[in-house]
Amino acid sequence: MTPLKTRILLADDHAVVRRGLRLVLEAEADLTVVAEAGDGAEAVTLGLAPDVDLAIVDISMPRRTGLQAVAELSRRRPELRTLMLSMHENERYLAEALKAGASGYVLKSVADRDLVAACRAAMRGEPFLYPGAETPRIHELLRRVRDGEHPRADPLTAREQEVLKLIAESYGNRQIAEVLVISEKTVERHRANILEKLGMHDRVELVRYAIRAGLIEP
Repeated sequence: MTPLKTRILLADDHAVVRRGLRLVLEAEADLTVVAEAGDGAEAVTLGLAPDVDLAIVDISMPRRTGLQAVAELSRRRPELRTLMLSMHENERYLAEALKAGASGYVLKSVADRDLVAACRAAMRGEPFLYPGAETPRIHELLRRVRDGEHPRADPLTAREQEVLKLIAESYGNRQIAEVLVISEKTVERHRANILEKLGMHDRVELVRYAIRAGLIEP
């Protein structure tokens, strides 16, 4: 049952973006922002709270990506509705967002126009796609995702994706170990496994892969 006032978590690493989105949302009588997060890990922590009905999550954030955050929230609190916010009009990112469990995909460039409608659609249990995604190909993709026929899985585990993201953001082994609370030897082992699985040889190739996979923004 849709609540009378939808309680929203905003997750974006730019305070000015969160401020603008809050203004758009709170101009509506049925929407209110009850929490804000500046990175993916914080988004997961706040999104698990019972007083949040809907999480709006930026696809590219520090510590954990929006995709990782939404996937974990969908697994740990399946009743929570989620929307992915992105700068990218990209079929792969859209596919990954749907696979992670997002109810919709909203482009930042038109968030002032589409975000309110996306929130209401999500709370009704309906998918929301940006207008450019309303194509037979995307609708077929949505059908396959609903039926459990997900796109090809990423060869990396969730932990390896976290390590790769931090490598691409220029973190050293010691810093990665501190952020993820693991040993440097474990970081080195993850790094070696990532290179082997992806058939790559250096950080430059890893950064390019991380951009293509939506782990970091170009």
